[in-house]
Amino acid sequence: MPMSINERPLSPHLQVYKVELPMLLSGLHRITGLALSVGSILLVAWILCAVYSDTAFVSMNKFFGGYIGQFVLFGWTFSLIYHSVSGVRHLIWDTGSLLDVEQILSSSKMVVAITAVLTLLAWFLAGGFPGGGA
Repeated sequence: MPMSINERPLSPHLQVYKVELPMLLSGLHRITGLALSVGSILLVAWILCAVYSDTAFVSMNKFFGGYIGQFVLFGWTFSLIYHSVSGVRHLIWDTGSLLDVEQILSSSKMVVAITAVLTLLAWFLAGGFPGGGA
């Protein structure tokens, strides 16, 4: 006898789970992977503008020098660093290490801290912030 719609078992849904840092970072890892793809397309467009003409290159540099362009570049830098640091953590997990709940939580906090420090350091040293760079 077939089950009626009301009798079928339901799978847990997002409302059942408590949102924790490792869950957020898992989603962020995927999002930054997509952002890196878009950023790579912009990088290729910038190089093509340099090859195509001076005016195209100047206009692309003007875009990247503006507020929106700087925001995009900062996001791409953050994505690159976060995705790399998080990827190293995934490689460590592949060895069977750091898989206890406490270790996962502490390594999640370390990934966030390392990403923040390296992103800000990269922008400061590159002169992206006022007073930074050589």
